[in-house]
Amino acid sequence: MTGWHWLFGDQLGPHFLTAGEPGPAAGAPVVMIEARSVFRRRRFHRAKAHLVLSAMRHRAAELGDRVRYVRAETYTEGLRQAVGGAPVTVHHPTSRAAYDLVASMDGVRVLPARGFLLPGAAFRSWADGRERLRHEDFYRWMRRELGLLMDADRPAGGRWNHDPANQEPPPTGVRTLGAPAPYRPRESDIDEEVRADLDRWERDEGIRFVGRDGPRTFPASRREALAALHRFVDHRLAGFGPHEDAVLAGDPVMSHSLLSSSLNLGLLDPAEVVAAAEDAWRAGRVPVESAEGFVRQVAGWREYVWHAYWYFGEEYRHRNALRHRAPLPEWFLELDADAVAARCLSTVLAQVRDTGWTHHIPRLMLLGSYALQRGWDPRAVTDWFHRCFVDGYDWVMLPNVIGMSQYADGGMMTTKPYTSAGAYIHRMSDLCEGCAYRPADRTGDRACPYTTGYWSFVHRHRTRLAANPRTARAVTGLDRLPDIEQVLRADRCQGGSPP
Repeated sequence: MTGWHWLFGDQLGPHFLTAGEPGPAAGAPVVMIEARSVFRRRRFHRAKAHLVLSAMRHRAAELGDRVRYVRAETYTEGLRQAVGGAPVTVHHPTSRAAYDLVASMDGVRVLPARGFLLPGAAFRSWADGRERLRHEDFYRWMRRELGLLMDADRPAGGRWNHDPANQEPPPTGVRTLGAPAPYRPRESDIDEEVRADLDRWERDEGIRFVGRDGPRTFPASRREALAALHRFVDHRLAGFGPHEDAVLAGDPVMSHSLLSSSLNLGLLDPAEVVAAAEDAWRAGRVPVESAEGFVRQVAGWREYVWHAYWYFGEEYRHRNALRHRAPLPEWFLELDADAVAARCLSTVLAQVRDTGWTHHIPRLMLLGSYALQRGWDPRAVTDWFHRCFVDGYDWVMLPNVIGMSQYADGGMMTTKPYTSAGAYIHRMSDLCEGCAYRPADRTGDRACPYTTGYWSFVHRHRTRLAANPRTARAVTGLDRLPDIEQVLRADRCQGGSPP
C-alpha cells in the first residue's frame, strides 16, 4: 500500500480522486472522517448539518470497500484511528483552519486545490500590483483566459456584461414567475440515519442546531447533482437572466439554479457547469443574457471569492473599516421570523429558517443590508451566514460578508456599501405589499425600518460616503431631509428589537 487519500466533506465529486500528479495515487484507499467537534464549535443550521453528513455518507456508500469511514470527535483522532502512521495525501482544504491542520500533520502531503477553475498562482499573477481587485476586471480576464462565452477575441453577444438586461423587477401582478420546477431529490435510508444521529446528538451530547430540518431539498450525491444541473440547464436557464435580481414572496426559488451547495460540496466541477451553460447558448436553447448571467456567478464571482479568500490573508477576517461592533440580537440569531413585522425581512428570515437558503439579493439587500444599517459586528454577521446557509463555508462567506455585504474592508472588493432604503425593495420585489410599514415613510408609525436605517447609516458615515463618487449623492440627499433628527431618533428607538 502506497498510502491513503483523505477526502474532506466538501471534496465529494470524482474529480477529487483523479489519479496522477498532482493527485492521489491510482486506486489509493480513501479515508473520510466525520468529526463531531465541527458541530460543537458552531451552531449550524440543522438542514446544513443534515446535507453535509448525508452527502459524505452517500459518497462513502459509492466508494464501498475502497473507503474507511471513521466517526470521531476530531479529525486528528479520526485519522489516527483510520490509518495509524501510514502516509496520506489530501487536496488543499477550503478553509484556512483545515489547511493549517493538515499542513502541520506528520506524514500528510497536501496536493493542489481542486474544484475551482484557476490555480492560485494564476490569480496572483493577475492580482499582484493592482491597486484594487475589481470583480469586473477579473471576470473579463477570466473569460479571456479560459475562452468562456467568447467569439474569437470578442465576448458573446458583443458585451461583457449583460446586467442591464438581467436586473428587471418582477412582472407586475404575478405571484410566481411560472418557471419549471427545480430538481428535488428523494430522501434515502441514509437520510433517515442522519436525522436519527442529529436527534441523538442534540439529546445526549449537547450539540445544538438552529433552523428546521424538513425533507432534504438539495443534492447529496453525484447522481442527484448531475440531475439538478441538467434540469436547470434544459428547463430553467433560459428564464434565469432577466429576473435574477428580483424577489417574489411566493416564489423564493424563481429561476435560480440551486447548484451552489452541490458546487461547494464538490459534487459538481465548475468547469462542467459553465460548459453546460455555454453549450446550451451555442445550441440556441438559451439567450446569451441568461447564459452570461449564470456564467458570471460561477466562473466570475465564485472563482473571485475563492481566490480573494486566500490572497487577502487571515488578517482580512478582522477588518472593520466602519467600526461596527453591535451584537446580533437574539431574534436574528434564532431565525425568529415570527417576531418580525417588516414583511420583507420576515419572509426572507423564514426562508432561511425553513431551508437554509435564499438567493443572492435577499442575502445582500435584505439580510446583509439590515445588518449593515444596524452596525452589527461584521465577524458575527460572517459567522451567522456561515452557519445558517447550506452553501456557506469560511471561504465563501468571509469575502462575501466582510467585503461585499458589510463593507468592512473599506472597499478592497467593492466600490461602495450595498444598502438601500425601502424604495429599492419595493421596486425589485412584491414584499412591501401588505406590510405594516410603507417604503417611502421615514418617520411615523409606518416608517419603513430600511428607510430610517438607510438614512441613519448615511448620517453615521457621511464623511466617508461624501468622499466616494458612488455614494456622494446620498450625502447630498441626506442634507436635503427636513426631518433628519426625527429619522435618527426613530432609528435609535429601534435598537436591537425586531422591526
